[in-house]
Amino acid sequence: MKVSSAMAPVQPPVQLPVQLPVQLWFQLLLLLLVSRAASAPPPRHLPPCQVVQMDVICRDLSLRGAPLNLPPDVQRLDLSRNQVQNLTQESLGFHTSFHHLDLHANKILFIQPGLFRDMSELRVLDLSKNHLNVFALSKLHIGRLTAVESLDLSSNGLYTGMSDYFLSDSPSLANLSLNSNSITKIAHNTFSGSLFLKKISLHNNVILEIEDGAFDILHHLTELDLSKNSITCIDDFNLYNLKVLNLNRNSIEIFQSTQSQNVSQLRSLDLSQNKMLYFPHISENNMLEFLNISRNQLQTVNVSGSQGQQSNLTFNHLRYLDMSHNQLSSIPEHQFFKCMTSLEVLNVSHNCIRSFSITHEGLLRTVRVINLSYNSLQSLAFGAGALRSLRRLYLHGNALTALDPQLFQRLSSLRYLHLEQNSVRVCGSEEPQCGPGPVLSEQEAPPGCVCFSRAHKLHSLYLSDNNLLTLPEKAFVDSPLKVLDLSLNPGLDMHKDSLSGLEHSLVHLLLSENNISSLTADLSSLRSLRHVDLSTNQLRALPEWSGQSSIESLNLQNNSLVSLDRRSLLALERSLKTLYMGSNPLSCCHSLAALHMVQHSGVVVPDIEAVTCVHQEHPEPVNIEKVTQDMCHGAGVPNYAVVIVTLLVLLILLGLLLKCVHLRRKRHSRSFTA
Repeated sequence: MKVSSAMAPVQPPVQLPVQLPVQLWFQLLLLLLVSRAASAPPPRHLPPCQVVQMDVICRDLSLRGAPLNLPPDVQRLDLSRNQVQNLTQESLGFHTSFHHLDLHANKILFIQPGLFRDMSELRVLDLSKNHLNVFALSKLHIGRLTAVESLDLSSNGLYTGMSDYFLSDSPSLANLSLNSNSITKIAHNTFSGSLFLKKISLHNNVILEIEDGAFDILHHLTELDLSKNSITCIDDFNLYNLKVLNLNRNSIEIFQSTQSQNVSQLRSLDLSQNKMLYFPHISENNMLEFLNISRNQLQTVNVSGSQGQQSNLTFNHLRYLDMSHNQLSSIPEHQFFKCMTSLEVLNVSHNCIRSFSITHEGLLRTVRVINLSYNSLQSLAFGAGALRSLRRLYLHGNALTALDPQLFQRLSSLRYLHLEQNSVRVCGSEEPQCGPGPVLSEQEAPPGCVCFSRAHKLHSLYLSDNNLLTLPEKAFVDSPLKVLDLSLNPGLDMHKDSLSGLEHSLVHLLLSENNISSLTADLSSLRSLRHVDLSTNQLRALPEWSGQSSIESLNLQNNSLVSLDRRSLLALERSLKTLYMGSNPLSCCHSLAALHMVQHSGVVVPDIEAVTCVHQEHPEPVNIEKVTQDMCHGAGVPNYAVVIVTLLVLLILLGLLLKCVHLRRKRHSRSFTA
């Protein structure tokens, strides 16, 4: 594999001139360090380490070496996040039985040469996040790693050539991590002492160049991570045994495979977040299943280096293709998709595509997910019998208006349809273009409203933010919808039977932010309805339920509710579990009985702290948890005992008055008798 760069090479950190006095100085310094480590008194007691069978965990205990009294047969020692500086036989207690040694996040700057030679059982060695660049300056080799299979040298400040002192004699090494160092170049002999490597990770370095043959000698290599480096061009890719290659976050402009009769075993290729202008050229004899070219600068699906020519692609095993976040304006369906006979997921979101069509029945027969969201789509066409396996279709954030009415009825396996942020119009099921007859061809069905009835497998439909003004009756007949999102359509006028046909299927209904003042659609008939969102509308009263409701969650936040109708709440009481009702101008006394029921029932009000009501004797809104019946005596809620007593007194006074008047009249009549 040939890797080149047009960038100026990054200079490695300044090194001291290699002169005799400096070499002597380093040797003296190392001898001093070793002598200090040998003479330092070892800890006499085992600190509070965790001992589980043959594993000892001494993490984050400020240790400078292994405890003196380790169990003799310890197999795993975790000394991570301590203060170890010098790694010697003394600091490890002369133990050679380790299988797993974790020294992550210490301050190691010296390793005794040959320390691991006699550790014949050591399989995993973690030296990450130390100061091994200081050790490498001495130009000493740590010696043979007899049985080590996994070695982590990440975050050690290593730069070009320094890894050689750790890898020169590692005959069993299979997994190597050199992440987060300062390596700028991979030489042809970097891994010559570790020929059985299977996985190499060089993530987050500054790699500009990879010499010819650096990886070719590794016949067992299957995974290579070169992400987050400074590679600009790969023009001779020939690692036929490699299965996973990650080149994410480089500056790659061209990816070119070598033409060969050998079958490439590559299964996964990640080229995302680069600077590619053209589609990568991959050999015809490939086994590629996962290809990610997202966040590049693709303007065409032509193969790199072949401007003006259609790509000659062969991807018979490709299952996942991501070309999102590019600058594509079109995709020629036949030329591009004809050899993708196994494709399951296609993501071309966040591009500039204006027209997309799959008209031929033989194309993309296995695709299950297509994401065309956030493009500039104005035209969309699917032929009869096309996309028979498609289950999820993402079309949100486009400019779709006039579509073929039966466009989605043709997709026989479609279950999830996202149409948010468009301008589609919904047809009624009784309109001719949505009739129960045979599905019309695109030419026979003129563009206009779109039919969402008789989509026999459609479970979820998202129509929010579509400028919908009306929802006709029986709009979803014979479509087994479980989720229906009609939110963010201000002024939406719903026919009272618009949800007819969803009585036994609909579970989630979203009607938020529609400026609804009263709900005309009857929700009582929806026997499976569990979750309703009516938030941010202008509702002045609760919807009426003609029978027992099945609703478990109801969101009434941000409406204009002054009172809560007790009858409606009683209909909900049996099933309701969660009620959101904050930010409403509730009257404390007009809804006293309903508020009392909410306070003392099993219904959970998650926004209870924001639920307030207005009381004429309080200048500020009162939280409903603090409202009592006494607060409303004489404040709009009459005391019936006082009323009755008052009426009795008035009646008695009225009787006495009438009696007095009658007596006066009687006396007056007697005084004038002859």
